[in-house]
Amino acid sequence: MSTTSNRVNNGHLASVSEQSVFRKVNRRLLPILLLCYTFAYLDRVNIGFAKLHMQEDVPLLTEAVFGIGAGLFFLAYACLEIPSNLLMHKVGARRTITRIMILWGLTSSSMMFVRDETSFYILRILLGIFEAGFAPGIILYLTYWYPARRMAAVMGIYMLAGPIGSILGSGVSAAIIAATDNLGGLAGWQWMFVIQGLPCVLLGYIFWKSMADRPADAHWLTDQEKSVVAKAIDETAAGQTTHKFIDALREPSVYVMAAAYFGIMCGIYAVSFWLPTILKDNGVQSTFVIGMLTAIPYILTIPAMILLSRSSDRHQERKWHAVVPSLVAAAGLTVAAFTASNFVLSFVALCIAVCAVWGAYTVFWAVPSHHFGGTAAVGGIAFINTIGILGGFVAPTIMGFVREATGSTQGGLLTMVGLLFMSVAALLFLPTVLRNRKIEVAP
Repeated sequence: MSTTSNRVNNGHLASVSEQSVFRKVNRRLLPILLLCYTFAYLDRVNIGFAKLHMQEDVPLLTEAVFGIGAGLFFLAYACLEIPSNLLMHKVGARRTITRIMILWGLTSSSMMFVRDETSFYILRILLGIFEAGFAPGIILYLTYWYPARRMAAVMGIYMLAGPIGSILGSGVSAAIIAATDNLGGLAGWQWMFVIQGLPCVLLGYIFWKSMADRPADAHWLTDQEKSVVAKAIDETAAGQTTHKFIDALREPSVYVMAAAYFGIMCGIYAVSFWLPTILKDNGVQSTFVIGMLTAIPYILTIPAMILLSRSSDRHQERKWHAVVPSLVAAAGLTVAAFTASNFVLSFVALCIAVCAVWGAYTVFWAVPSHHFGGTAAVGGIAFINTIGILGGFVAPTIMGFVREATGSTQGGLLTMVGLLFMSVAALLFLPTVLRNRKIEVAP
């Protein structure tokens, strides 16, 4: 009886110990990572808000030019993601993330110098080059610290940067533009790029000084705490079946995951880039009101992401926690596409679509860590993100050309709906692919 009691108590203490250790890791890592990714996402979406004012000062930035320029960022980004992640695995996260943040902060601020389509294209390409590897690098970095069973909740916090960045990209951008227009002879949108870009340089320095490459390097963890983290990570590694980068590229599951992620990203970036324009098309003329309305769906998204990711971890279920939100997002975009004349209905549908697609995005990233370790995780995560991030090129480009050709965003939104259905099909097909490869799949 005493022996049984001791085992129970020891098990309880071990459980409490792990919980307390990961709470400590959360407090140290997640705030700075959330802040860094918030500014990264802000850099991606503030161009959609600045567009409304840049086109007044730079008439050469037509709808098509804007769509191409906005997408060129992602094309350049995608080309260098895998090399950046492979390099990070060798030189460490501190060097990689610090370099990325300083260079992209300086380049983002330089957007104030856009004078024509050529300078717009060049700066967007440079921004993509310098920021390449940030998102997959941080996801890889998190796999060094957290076991797969904890990843959905962790991603649920880290990925809040998306909606927070979108809120700042609308409401705060509107306030900056209104408050600084003609200050020092510069337009409000020029000040916006400077004010939102330079903090990235400071964050790069903070990352260098405060973060550790791996748990074993963390001076703020005791040896016992490091052992707890290492044991949890080893449990995940024991269940991973692919560890070499070249083997990951031979796995059909990698391409199925990439297809699923591509459709989800198209849904996210279609709304991120074009929501201000859609609101203006619906008769909202005030810059400040557009900014406030654009923030609303992302405010609603924050609790939705937290609840969905925690539910996914609690039930250790990934597929339906990603499939159902993707279907809801497709339905929301469909309703929005056909109700442009009814502002209230269209806006509510867009709010639902934004909440749902971000929820699917959050849960999705809990899937790869179940199956890939070692350099397979390095390259596999980067490859999936590379294919997915091309959605950031495809979505704004399609939306731009369709709107210029038809004067409406309806056709573009319906194209995004089709791509979301592709994501649903890929997510439903993924367990079959994994079973055929004799890989254990999370429920």
